[in-house]
Amino acid sequence: MERKGIFKFAGNDVTIVGSDVQVSQTAPEFTAQAQDWSIFKAFENTKGKVRIIGSLPSLSTSVCDRETRRFNQEAADLSDNIVIIAVSMDVPFTLKNWCAAAGIDRVITLSDHLTGEFGEKYGVLIKEHRIFRRAIFVVDTSDQVVYAAYMPVLGDEPIYAEVIAAAKKALK
Repeated sequence: MERKGIFKFAGNDVTIVGSDVQVSQTAPEFTAQAQDWSIFKAFENTKGKVRIIGSLPSLSTSVCDRETRRFNQEAADLSDNIVIIAVSMDVPFTLKNWCAAAGIDRVITLSDHLTGEFGEKYGVLIKEHRIFRRAIFVVDTSDQVVYAAYMPVLGDEPIYAEVIAAAKKALK
């Protein structure tokens, strides 16, 4: 499915591939590449955990950098039963190098550059530029979406307090 007229990039309408994920639906399983180029199955590899999943255009942008650093800090105060996953189209060695330089050790960074599977399943893939629009999801231990927010502008950050609150509530 391709949609136009719902998102602008640099002031121009772009095509979004996939449908938006809705609260209360079963979250679509997806595979992406980890920093070591291995295949990571998001829900299989984090079974029994609450997941905060962020869709990022690129870690090399200031907003993605800030968002990932913030979630890494927040993770220190969260239960070990909550995992944070950041997915972008950055290639695995870029993820690895950026995380090493930024000291990111609590956020799982994944690359969807090969297939765009996550991008399509979560309705975040910008077809013309092959990057993601920013979005954030919280998925509970039974793989149900309990929080979903699509940022209206690429440079907008998620409301961190809402995301963290939704993840903590999903643990109960």
